[in-house]
Amino acid sequence: MSARNCALKALNTWEDTSIYADEILSDLAKKFQLSSADRGLAQEIFYGTIRNLFLVDEIIEQLRRGRIKPGTQNVLRIGLYQIFCSGIANHAAVNETVNLARPHEKSLVNAILRNALRREEKFKSDITTWPLEDQFSHSRFLIKRWEKQFGEKATRSLLKWNNTPPSVFARINHLAANKEALEKVELETESYSLGKEYPHFFQVKGAPNSEWLHEGLIYIQDPSTSHSCRLLDPKPGEVVLDACAAPGGKTGYLAQLMRNEGEIIATDSSSQRLKKTRENLERLGASQVDIREVDWTQGSCLAKDRQFDAILLDVPCTNSGVIRRRVDVRWRLQPDDFSRQAKLQSELLARVSNYLKPNGRIVYSTCSIDHEENEAVIESSGLQVEEVSRCLPWEDGYDGAFAALLRP
Repeated sequence: MSARNCALKALNTWEDTSIYADEILSDLAKKFQLSSADRGLAQEIFYGTIRNLFLVDEIIEQLRRGRIKPGTQNVLRIGLYQIFCSGIANHAAVNETVNLARPHEKSLVNAILRNALRREEKFKSDITTWPLEDQFSHSRFLIKRWEKQFGEKATRSLLKWNNTPPSVFARINHLAANKEALEKVELETESYSLGKEYPHFFQVKGAPNSEWLHEGLIYIQDPSTSHSCRLLDPKPGEVVLDACAAPGGKTGYLAQLMRNEGEIIATDSSSQRLKKTRENLERLGASQVDIREVDWTQGSCLAKDRQFDAILLDVPCTNSGVIRRRVDVRWRLQPDDFSRQAKLQSELLARVSNYLKPNGRIVYSTCSIDHEENEAVIESSGLQVEEVSRCLPWEDGYDGAFAALLRP
């Protein structure tokens, strides 16, 4: 299967099911044994089309009045994404996309795409005057919500950010047993290191080193996820709870900060996600972690006399800070999701904080940038807010994240 054919099949599946885009692409890439290059191209076209859905649909509307069959619409979406939003050569974009169309529709698809090429410069000029939801393919309610919280300029910057493919970052894992190999990793990644602001992190250039990943020398992780771990500042010998731990990236970093000394209880409600967590932590050499299946929405979940020096509560959220990385989020979010999540988050915070020692500390964290899920939750918690750390994509250049250090 060609990369473009895979992208089209993925787009058709995404429209017809509730399956997440990354799962669809992963399954197709395995099924059809795509090379790494073809998978990369399929991902760029598939994800890029989803990110720019309103934009390409508006172009289609202006090029072809009247009804178009869904299958043909998706072929045109893929072609127009390549013409207007990618660096792919126009002749390749048109010719290869026409080949995806059904025989009786090839002439229609060819005519529309070539008309788009003739009007390309005019379209690009006109697009800058379109409503933001069409320019950047975001729901109107999200744009209005962000403008109210962050202002128009910041919102436009956020919209642009969300429409760019994410960079890949990794954390060097100092728990790895092969210290000689670890020194080599540190030496080879020194020029890509993020410095004192994000110690142990570097930007991945090209494809991640599979051998380093397999040996647990590095872990793919955005630097924004480290805010909560460093704010918790776990000490060697302490007893720590990571209450929503899967897939284990933050748990592994906590273990590294503790030098594998002490105890970490890592819980999550999904047995499948905990299986992946266990695999990740074993590969990273985090030997002090006790993994348990716990659903914190179901009342008391650990022994009542169980108490912790420190708790990390990385709650489920709307993921509004990682829309660039999770391409489905913008299309799944609904206006009432924020209040619904905030209610759950407040309940989880109240329940988990009961397990703190009297002088203990808890870090509440999300990958949301929304006030209702972040500041509003901690302000109503009854806990003392000691320090807050935020990562705003348009200012910091990483995924959006929020973390607050709280005490009883």
